[in-house]
Amino acid sequence: MSGVQHPADGGRPTGHVSSRSWWIYRGTGQPLADVRLGDVLPPPPGWRDFDGGPVLPPVPAESTETDRRLGAAGRTTPRQDPHDIDMINTALLLRRPLLVTGRPGIGKSTLAYLVARELGLGRVLHWGITSRSTLRSGLYEYDAIGRAQASLGHGRTGAPVPAQPTGGTDGTDGPGGAPRIGDFVRLGPLGTALLPYELPRVLLIDELDKSDIDLPNDLLHVLENGSYAIPELVRARHQEARARVFTDDPDGTATVADGLVRCRAFPFIVITSNGERQFPAPFLRRCVRLDVSAPREDQLAAMIAAHFRDQGGRHDAMIRAFVERSREHGGLATDQLLNAVFLRTAGVRDDDEAWGELLEALWRQLSGAP
Repeated sequence: MSGVQHPADGGRPTGHVSSRSWWIYRGTGQPLADVRLGDVLPPPPGWRDFDGGPVLPPVPAESTETDRRLGAAGRTTPRQDPHDIDMINTALLLRRPLLVTGRPGIGKSTLAYLVARELGLGRVLHWGITSRSTLRSGLYEYDAIGRAQASLGHGRTGAPVPAQPTGGTDGTDGPGGAPRIGDFVRLGPLGTALLPYELPRVLLIDELDKSDIDLPNDLLHVLENGSYAIPELVRARHQEARARVFTDDPDGTATVADGLVRCRAFPFIVITSNGERQFPAPFLRRCVRLDVSAPREDQLAAMIAAHFRDQGGRHDAMIRAFVERSREHGGLATDQLLNAVFLRTAGVRDDDEAWGELLEALWRQLSGAP
């Protein structure tokens, strides 16, 4: 593949000098032109081949969120190292999660949006991890109290149950006219990603190292088998064999048969970690691992070009100062550079008396030191 001329880089080729013949994702940052991923993605290994159904239609992209993170489509995007693209394609081909490690703020989570945009995989599902996150919260939530209240309102008083905003279900045609269980089930990001789509959904599991110590082990069965059960629907399967439930997509619903969800195309899962803890060996064995290094000057220049128009070469000195400052202070986040560029484009000049103080405030180190 020939290099792409990036104006922010003074006209130097910043595209890949070469690409590997087996690459599907090439790191261009732009959607595949007139190519459908299903036509170029090879079948999975036999041990990662799933048969869930019925197949769900593709989900459209969420351009606002993607553009916010990457810049508008069609603009310059930072080139990635061939090794990084190797690991991304390895995860795609093996249908394995990609565990991305590196210091905070260097763009680990943006990998999910880059892959989704280039391969046309639709809206990125985002599961932000906290110390309170559980496997169940990632798979689904069940509003037992809401259903009990709805059952009392309908079954004991004879009053109609208020319509549920389910895009087609009215909440009142379960067994005996009781509210349907499915109306009170909402799939989480992981649960939605494992629905039987023809092409992989993209799921970002962000900052897994902040989770409770048991969560990585709890994920093992789901990541290995690509399936899970919703016990509330399993118990009711004789009365409600096909339950319509909410998904994690806006206004999205899906049908779950017999309380079981099984994927068809294993999702492309990006798991990020800031390296604050070690993960158990069984979990690591199920992942493709990628350690992301700090961005180079040309990558930072391309990032600026993706977010700001007509900025070619105007901020080279600032980029060099940022890289040096980041090296001296153990790492800065890329959005700290974007903040400084925005102030510059808003009219704050580097000869203004306040500019140095503004940079000091913006480029504070991330270690918590004053």
